[in-house]
Amino acid sequence: MADSTFETDYLVIGGGATAMAFVDTLLDETDHRIVMVDRHDHPGGHWNDAYPFVRLHQPSAYYGVGSRELGRGVKYLSGPNAGGYELASKAEILDYYDQVMRQRFLASGRVTWLPMSEYRRGLRGSHHVTSLVGESRAEVVVTKKLVDATQVRTEVPATHGPRYSVMSQVQLIPVNRLPEVRRRHPCYTVVGAGKTGMDACLWLLANGVEPERVRWIRTRDPWVLDRAHVQPFAENFEFTMQGSIDGFRAIVEATSPANLFELLESYGILMRFDPDVEPRVFRAAVLSRGELEQLRRITDVVRLGYVSTIETNRVVLDNGIVEADPDTLYIDCSAAALHQPPPGAAVFEPGVINLLPTRRVQPVFSAALTAFIESRFDDDDEKNEMCRVVPYPEVPLDWLVMWQPTLANAAQWAQRPDVRRWISRSRLNASAAAERGLDPADPRRRQLRDLFRESAAEAAARIPHLLEELDGTEHTRLHRTS
Repeated sequence: MADSTFETDYLVIGGGATAMAFVDTLLDETDHRIVMVDRHDHPGGHWNDAYPFVRLHQPSAYYGVGSRELGRGVKYLSGPNAGGYELASKAEILDYYDQVMRQRFLASGRVTWLPMSEYRRGLRGSHHVTSLVGESRAEVVVTKKLVDATQVRTEVPATHGPRYSVMSQVQLIPVNRLPEVRRRHPCYTVVGAGKTGMDACLWLLANGVEPERVRWIRTRDPWVLDRAHVQPFAENFEFTMQGSIDGFRAIVEATSPANLFELLESYGILMRFDPDVEPRVFRAAVLSRGELEQLRRITDVVRLGYVSTIETNRVVLDNGIVEADPDTLYIDCSAAALHQPPPGAAVFEPGVINLLPTRRVQPVFSAALTAFIESRFDDDDEKNEMCRVVPYPEVPLDWLVMWQPTLANAAQWAQRPDVRRWISRSRLNASAAAERGLDPADPRRRQLRDLFRESAAEAAARIPHLLEELDGTEHTRLHRTS
């Protein structure tokens, strides 16, 4: 039996980046009441659990909520990111979301924040919230919709342990504990080839560990995006737009899916660690070329499949065994990060909104736009036509798989003046961020935007044919997941 019952228009499950972006826009566009429920004690979702030295992949100008700037718009003057705009740290992001919650959401009088709480759905569709540490329970009557911001189930090493066995004598830590290390080890072994593994390697090098003492277990090499192509503000507009146009040009010119990645690399859109090793993963990790050069200093790279067991003096992998110093410090970076949306999931379902990507690797923009579309349209079929779910990338071929619904959604948005107008003004829209400070009358703007639209239309027409051209062998090669 619930201790209390209260009513709200929208019940939002989650207090992470997408939930915050959705609520921020809903406050602007409606006068509805909102309840937010999260298991953490502060807003920010997985940022609460992330490793201390984590930073955004992309410049701060693209992230957060639409109503409030993140960062100061300054550049790095030195280091591997010199010349690029600032990447917010974990501390900066958590402080930012705390301010958004206190100064905007709660100050509005329309948002109720229930931290350290768990949501569960009851019989006959009732909604229940229970404290994780106390005995309070509440039934929430939802007059409009439940908003689920937990569909992609973000994993980080601090909350999800390794999926391989480790002997008791082995020194293994999650990446979160790396700054706590207080003695020199003869060898540091990083397990995981994703962005977390890249960050761990960069942290070791930046803190004086010689590259010869770092071993990197990379099950499969990844393609990574060049951060130079996602810089904001007018000074980068031409380069940023040309990068997008070149990405479409590669799709149009490609003679096969494999050839597509040769073109994307030749145009400088994608990068790889080793020119002699074909990447078999693409998770949209972003690096600067300076960071890439640092990571290439690590030459002890193990490519023998997934780790099965770490023993005192060796590592057992799917396809072989490597000897190891008994005093090696292993850093686990193998958590799966984002999961794919459930098969067949839609953004708008009866009584429910699922916060899922509607533009390639832009989750906060997608969530904010979802809130705007919810505020302006009534028919779920029409709304889903504008909000096809864009899967998160896993393998190289997902470059095409992501662009297909992204371009289809963009075509739908372009047909609706109010949606088009909102997108053009959104701080979270990457294209708008790239134009900030640019004179609207600048002829470059019109020329490049026209070329962008033409190239996007050509790419959208080419993608289905390129996917159809996959034969069985190539399909298997590009989708191999083990």
